[in-house]
Amino acid sequence: MVLKQTLVALETLDNAFVTGEIVADLFKEYPNVQTDVVKVTGEKGSTDFIKITIPGSKGKSSGGTVPTVGIIGRLGGIGARPSRIGLVSDADGAVAAIASALKLADMQVKGDVLTGDVIVSTHICPDAPTRPHEPVDFMDSPVDILTMNKHEVIPEMDSIISIDTTKGNRVVNHKGIALSPTVKEGYILRVSEDLLRIMEMTTGKFPITFPITSQDITPYGNDLYHINSILQPSVATDAPVIGLAITAQSIVPGCGTGASHETDIADAVRFSVEVAKETTSGTCQFYDQDEFNRMTTLYGSMKVLQTMGKATSPQS
Repeated sequence: MVLKQTLVALETLDNAFVTGEIVADLFKEYPNVQTDVVKVTGEKGSTDFIKITIPGSKGKSSGGTVPTVGIIGRLGGIGARPSRIGLVSDADGAVAAIASALKLADMQVKGDVLTGDVIVSTHICPDAPTRPHEPVDFMDSPVDILTMNKHEVIPEMDSIISIDTTKGNRVVNHKGIALSPTVKEGYILRVSEDLLRIMEMTTGKFPITFPITSQDITPYGNDLYHINSILQPSVATDAPVIGLAITAQSIVPGCGTGASHETDIADAVRFSVEVAKETTSGTCQFYDQDEFNRMTTLYGSMKVLQTMGKATSPQS
């Protein structure tokens, strides 16, 4: 049901000349959908950040109070030209985010309007740099992670799905999609039962999860190992964040081409759309609020992990 939108997003982004404005043109036929494109230049090039707002019937954009769901396509770039020709594996997060927005927009014009707003954000860069990483090279980004979070983590987002290609590791050896534990304010919480249920329903398979560490939820640039940037949105918000990884059984570099699989991306889109439906209708929770309050009462704030930290003297 979402393969059409996935293929449109793939075809649009697999282009050396694609821009944020070209992506925004995909939504011109949807009168209620708002798109915003901002071009940002960094030390390693430029990229177009795009924000797509699909308003809900009782969402904040129309004066309502229903929570807003955020879907972020996280990546370094959709291409690594001129060193690589074509769409890179790292692009899957952007493809999934754009396809999710297209599906939600199409639902809306057909009368299936969610109660809450959904905000989709990602960035479009067909010529991003690469950088060394073990076990395989990462895609780099023309702008730093603080700039990415500034444009992609929107304050109105009350819960966030961060979609990222996560194939360059030996931690999750599964082809398809995988779900992280929920991260909130420096805490790694239990995997949401509601999200596991939705993953079972949308894939027709047992849910697959992947482990994350404290290092993974700290900001880039602190010289600690990160599985990738999938949970970087969690350092810029107090909202609960989940990582939705598009995965492979083998190790695939982010800068590898010919490695995007339509069906896997469509699984991510289907999951994200259903989570948006249920979260805005109140039948899906990213975390247990009472348990989180109990943890902070017992152990205090862990927001230090959302910062760059500070050096302390080693204990003798």
